[in-house]
Amino acid sequence: MLNPWRLSLLSRLDTLGTVRAVAKAANLSASSVSQQLAVLEAETRTQLLERTGRRVRLTPAGRMLARRAREILDHMDTVEAELRGLGEGPAGLVRLGAFQSSIHTIAVPAVNRLARSHPRLQIELLELEPHVSMPALRVGDADVIITTTDFVEQPLGPDVELVPLATDPIVLVVPPGHPAAGRGPADLAAYASEPWAFDIPQSYMANLATRLCREAGFEPRVIARFSNYMMTLQHVEAGLSIALLPGLAVDRRYRVATRELATPVDRSITAAVRRGSAPRAAVDLVLEAIRSHPELPL
Repeated sequence: MLNPWRLSLLSRLDTLGTVRAVAKAANLSASSVSQQLAVLEAETRTQLLERTGRRVRLTPAGRMLARRAREILDHMDTVEAELRGLGEGPAGLVRLGAFQSSIHTIAVPAVNRLARSHPRLQIELLELEPHVSMPALRVGDADVIITTTDFVEQPLGPDVELVPLATDPIVLVVPPGHPAAGRGPADLAAYASEPWAFDIPQSYMANLATRLCREAGFEPRVIARFSNYMMTLQHVEAGLSIALLPGLAVDRRYRVATRELATPVDRSITAAVRRGSAPRAAVDLVLEAIRSHPELPL
């Protein structure tokens, strides 16, 4: 009898690549993960792993079972949801991963609508940036994700189904009384001497903003770095800096002005689900609630 927990660890190894990464994701020690995988090999009477130096990798049989494991686990989730929802409509847990600026604009409104229309549906909302959400989807830590394929570092494969949602422009954000507020498209070269607020180093927005400033001919003078767009907006609102942000990140509660860029830069907002999994009515409901959001910038 195959153990679902051990199958989950094997599936994670296929996606994350190392026992250490699996252990971190599962809140286990690396030795515990190795022991569980060894038990799975004994249960299947098949060599699933082979050692290369200090690391292990999946054998062809291990890769086959790891990819089938995700289908098995999804099917078990489907059966459990069907049992809970017999005669009463879709029910069960759906884990929705979304990057920061899409949470309050897309995810939370969708969750609110579903809470009213399908109270037996339980939605767990997870803040996951694009480089994290795609692996989480593949290993089953998320059932639906809102992501952007423009900045995904891992290659997309046939195991993921993409659903286009919106196009989101990158905009210049300035204080309301700034001389640039209210004018036409912004030429970034005109802001070479301004103080800038950036995202944390190596994040996609920090890398993108740095590249756009350098393409405009200057090295930005970064005086603040924040991992939260709300903090960036507060800093700009106070007149301490200017910033480049995705349009969805600009919360209307903050008194800031935005300008389009003279050379437009957009990102594609996309929902994604695992392809080939057993169909789940609850997952389909969440996906449809996201797609039907009335204010998406198509």
